[in-house]
Amino acid sequence: MQQKLLTLFISLALSPSVIAQDHSFISQCEGLKNANIYQTVITKATFEAAAELGNDKAAALSGASGTQDKLVPHCLIEGEISPRIGVNGKHYGIQFQLRLPQNWNNKFLYQGGGGMDGFVGNAIGSIPFRNATAQPALQRGYAVVSTDSGHQGRDASFAEDQQARLDYAYAAIGKVSTTAKQLIISLYQSAPQKNYFMGCSNGGRAAMLAAQRFPTEFDGIVAGNPGFRLSRAALNTVWETNHYLQAAPTNEKGEKILANALTQQDFDILVQGVLKQCDAKDGLKDGIINAWEQCDFTPEHVADKFTPEKLTLIKAVFGGAKNSQGEAIYTGFPFDTGIAAEGWRAWKLGDAQTAQANSRFATMAASSVNHYFMTPFQPHFDLSQFNWDKDVEKTAQTAAINDAVSTDLSTFVARGGKMIIIEGVSDPVFSALDQRDWFKQLLADNPNGDDFAKLFMIPGMNHCGQGPALDNFDPLTILEDWAEKGENPQFMLATGKTFPNKTQPICAYPKVATYIGGDENQESSFRCK
Repeated sequence: MQQKLLTLFISLALSPSVIAQDHSFISQCEGLKNANIYQTVITKATFEAAAELGNDKAAALSGASGTQDKLVPHCLIEGEISPRIGVNGKHYGIQFQLRLPQNWNNKFLYQGGGGMDGFVGNAIGSIPFRNATAQPALQRGYAVVSTDSGHQGRDASFAEDQQARLDYAYAAIGKVSTTAKQLIISLYQSAPQKNYFMGCSNGGRAAMLAAQRFPTEFDGIVAGNPGFRLSRAALNTVWETNHYLQAAPTNEKGEKILANALTQQDFDILVQGVLKQCDAKDGLKDGIINAWEQCDFTPEHVADKFTPEKLTLIKAVFGGAKNSQGEAIYTGFPFDTGIAAEGWRAWKLGDAQTAQANSRFATMAASSVNHYFMTPFQPHFDLSQFNWDKDVEKTAQTAAINDAVSTDLSTFVARGGKMIIIEGVSDPVFSALDQRDWFKQLLADNPNGDDFAKLFMIPGMNHCGQGPALDNFDPLTILEDWAEKGENPQFMLATGKTFPNKTQPICAYPKVATYIGGDENQESSFRCK
């Protein structure tokens, strides 16, 4: 019987109709090289057979997970929108990659980037959290697009060109979405039935902007650790770096070593204090503080472990940027279990034992703040002399085009749009408290907000995954079930490498997973309360 079935399968696979169908798809794919699309140059249109694909080199910025190593048969399109010569004779254009699977599910996914963009990631729709193992969108049958958002290179020097600045801020989203859909229609002779946007970090910001500024383009978005108030978060990197540098000890050459401003032991002491004070508030001492908002830990709880100078430093960097009157410029950060993780230190302090700091704050801040966030750009501005009373206003113009702070989603909602936001409580880059505050404002401004928007806060999770957290989940399936089947999600099931054999719900804010008894590793032992 098995032999007969195998013979039947082979005969069907090799039948003239199937072979003709394959040749037709390949021919139509290659024909897209000559597609006539406004201000768009197609540089590549080839059929790609099923194959292995290496990890995305840009994953550190976009949060792309490691499950992206398999390609289904698809049409690979590469191109550039609005190519031009810009400031200083430099070439600009919005480069993109579009993968169109042979077995299409009639859906389209826009894949977000990360950092200052400037790269074209592998367009496969990987779940944008580093430890996620769920199936990427391309394998599910999605048409997937990725883009560099209008410039090449990961620094912010592109911002000297006004159009490149606009494209990165928001404009590339609409242009790439429209172009991708035209190519989809050209190949399949049908428009997508559902259109989604999924990204983390800057890709999360872009996802929120997609719902706010291009509400008719998308039916749902997943925004992970979004830099939605990026202009102020960027200033906070300056605030923290300056404080760390001022407090940093010197080496034998008299050079400040930023990485040693706070040691690993210092962060371990803080986490031990947090766990002692707050771990049981969700009903279970398991290393996960689900009831993170109830955590009342302050540095004073471990004041005897620090010098007065270090205690002052800790309060300053966790408290967020402020002006001379003590008024908040950026929201502070909660004390959580992930602050002792490698993913926290890499952004804040780095590990370089030389005067050349390698923290991402120190290496990225100068370029982005000086070139992009300040208007006009000031490449030689000394950020160590930033005036917190006068210089903040210099970022207002960029904030207006860049930040995804609007709570008016009426057009998006009227079309049935759904929004899923995922934030790590231990995100070192974008304040979890700031994200929570925006979401609370969204609910206040939209009485029916729970019908279209969900916020999932992941205790212990750093930026786009990692940390002592349950950071393996599948938001794309949750979005599909909500947008297509009307299944309003009350929680996400999650696992994590730090907690092997444990499965727990991550409850939609403001509820938290509360232990009700039984096996602490089983989801049935928790309720959202």
